[in-house]
Amino acid sequence: MKPRRSSLGFQGGAVLSLRLPQEALDALREALRAGTARWHEVDAADGAVLLDLGQVVYLRTESDDQRVGF
Repeated sequence: MKPRRSSLGFQGGAVLSLRLPQEALDALREALRAGTARWHEVDAADGAVLLDLGQVVYLRTESDDQRVGF
């Protein structure tokens, strides 16, 4: 399965775009839902990222649908 494009929004307006394998995306979602840990390491396609989950405002994941045209 190819990595999915995801964007993490942080307090203050910064956005981090990552390409995440499905397993990493599922683990990140679970960590955000649980809210028990402050730091979470994500193995993205571009490299590892250590996130402060307390600063994350949203997680947006693009659908797999590819669209061509206007």
